Amino acid sequence: MAMQSASLGLVAALAALVYWALIFISDGSGLSSALMKTASTALLALILLHQMQVSPGLWPVALGLALGATGDWFLARTGQAAFLAGMAAFGAGHLAYAGGLLARSADLGFGGPGLGEVVAAGALLALMVSTEVWLAPRTGDLRWPVRAYVVSIGLMGLTLVALPAHPAQGWLRLGGGLFILSDFLLALRLFVIVDKGRQRALSVALWPAYWTGQALIGWASILFWATRQV
Repeated sequence: MAMQSASLGLVAALAALVYWALIFISDGSGLSSALMKTASTALLALILLHQMQVSPGLWPVALGLALGATGDWFLARTGQAAFLAGMAAFGAGHLAYAGGLLARSADLGFGGPGLGEVVAAGALLALMVSTEVWLAPRTGDLRWPVRAYVVSIGLMGLTLVALPAHPAQGWLRLGGGLFILSDFLLALRLFVIVDKGRQRALSVALWPAYWTGQALIGWASILFWATRQV
C-alpha cells in the first residue's frame, strides 16, 4: 500500500507541475489544463481512499480532497454557474476537513489553548471580518455565496487552531494555512485586482500554495489518524 500511495503521490505532483507550467504558457485555460488541474488533486483523494483500508476515519479528508478536485474542475471552466459550483464544492470541502479533524481531535482529547492559538484564532477572525471591507463590496450578486465561503474557510481554520498536541499538528496547520493563503490570493485575483499582468502573477503564486496545502493536509491526516498525540 505504501508503494502504491507513493506512486500515486508522484503522479499527482507531476500533474500539478504540468498544470503550473501551463499557467505560464496559456494562463491555465483549456481542456488539457483543466484535466491536469483536476487530476493532481483527485489522485490525492485516491491515496486517502486507499489509506481508509487501515484508518476508516479518514473518510472526511478523502471527501474533502474529492470535493477539491471537483472544485478544480468547475473553476477551470467558464461562466458564473461553473464558478458557483466550484465555490460550493470547495466550501463543502472545507467543512469536510473541519468536521473530520474536529472529530479526530475530540477522540484524542483537546488540550488547553496556548497564547499562540489564541493569537492565531484572533487573527483568523479578524481576517474573516475584514472581508466585509475589501472583498464583499466588490462581489456584486455573488456577495452571499462569497460570505458563506468565507465562513467555511474560517471554520476549517479554527479547527486547525484547536488541534491537540500531536506529531501531525504542525503539518496540518501548515497545509491549512497554505490552503487559506491560496483562497486569499484567488479572492484578490477574481474581485480586487484588475490589471491582467498582476492577475496572472497571482495565478502563478496561488497554485503551488493551494496544491501543496492540499497535499500536506492529506499526508498529515494519515499521520493524525495513525498515531496518538505526544
